[in-house]
Amino acid sequence: MGRCCHTTNMPRILIIFLCLISTVAVSQRLTVSAKVIANATKEPLVFASVGIKGRSLGTITNLQGDFDFHIPPEYRNDVLAISILGYRNFEAPVWTLIDKSDLVIELEKTTFVLQEVVVKDSLTGGDVLRIALSRIDQNYPSEPYLMDGFYRDIKKVSGTYISLLEAATKIYDEDYKAPRNKFKLRERVALMEVRRSLGYGNKFTAYFEQDNLLEELLLQNSIKYRQFPDEEIFYDSLKRGKDSYYNGHDIFVLSHSHDYNLKIFVDKTNFAIIRLEFESGATSNMTKRSGMISRFVYLKRVVDFRQFNGRFYLNYISLDSRINWYDIRTNELKFETELLQNLLINEIDSEAEERIGTTEKMKSYGLQYQDLPYNKDFWSNYNVIKDSPLDNKIIEDLEKQGPLEKQFQDNR
Repeated sequence: MGRCCHTTNMPRILIIFLCLISTVAVSQRLTVSAKVIANATKEPLVFASVGIKGRSLGTITNLQGDFDFHIPPEYRNDVLAISILGYRNFEAPVWTLIDKSDLVIELEKTTFVLQEVVVKDSLTGGDVLRIALSRIDQNYPSEPYLMDGFYRDIKKVSGTYISLLEAATKIYDEDYKAPRNKFKLRERVALMEVRRSLGYGNKFTAYFEQDNLLEELLLQNSIKYRQFPDEEIFYDSLKRGKDSYYNGHDIFVLSHSHDYNLKIFVDKTNFAIIRLEFESGATSNMTKRSGMISRFVYLKRVVDFRQFNGRFYLNYISLDSRINWYDIRTNELKFETELLQNLLINEIDSEAEERIGTTEKMKSYGLQYQDLPYNKDFWSNYNVIKDSPLDNKIIEDLEKQGPLEKQFQDNR
């Protein structure tokens, strides 16, 4: 009797065991790691978009062209696509790229071949931008949407990195309709996870803005917030450069170079603005603090979009701002500050039913004060911008105060 019972239970035990193995396998994400370079020059391609074709999941390459992309196992037979302005897309099945050590992917720069009959369009740079702005409601989200985003800010003083903050966020918004106030945030943001270094106790952090820097960064989306001059002289100043290429489409390239440098990239097919680059030098903006006065030195901003389900969604925003501090009496330079910010959108829900309520919404003050426990397991499978030699220099500076992993655990 006992033998019969033992024999009967064996398949059940085996089934339970197999189910457990299956559950573990499903919970473990696949990872594709590679370096993306230009075919002709072998130079790394920075901030190239990496994603699954037809899916909302994505990441970008770092300053050395490297990426680690964590992918759900059910996407194993899908196609991984890599794209960057001016180059032809790379596409390959996910399963062919898994567990490939030292994988290097080369992208081919596009060349434009003149057709036998060329119809020269008469659109000026100003004409192209006006059309693009008039089509924002058609090209960008018109229904509520939810995005998962990875945020990072790094503070630097006189060449030394003093603090690092990273956050996993959810960002909810209704649509891309023109806002009543161009400088008031419409999105609602909830913090999922936060990790930061001990540098936020450094005396120099008082010389950086103490507001919610993520909210400030989201307001840098000039397309969503229609932050373009209204004056006719601005549109007259926009020049058309040589056309470029992105994701299978020809691209208008518009530029402005008076007082500041601005480049706008517009898809010729639908007049969607797919990328904006803004750069400016010293201005007269000044702040007084603790016997010193600040002078704005440099600002560079990039706003990049990717297409999903026929609409264009934010892909990433990066911001590099530098301010110098001088003795208010002697005008002697005391130290230089630099703030580096990145927001990478990892995943998009274009039919969001979930909203972010008032109680979930993050506070308007600095993220470093919005305590959340450090969750090591979460970060090990989360899509972040991959560490690079630059990040190693950051870590070297920050770890003068102790191992960074321990700082994340202790500083909460």
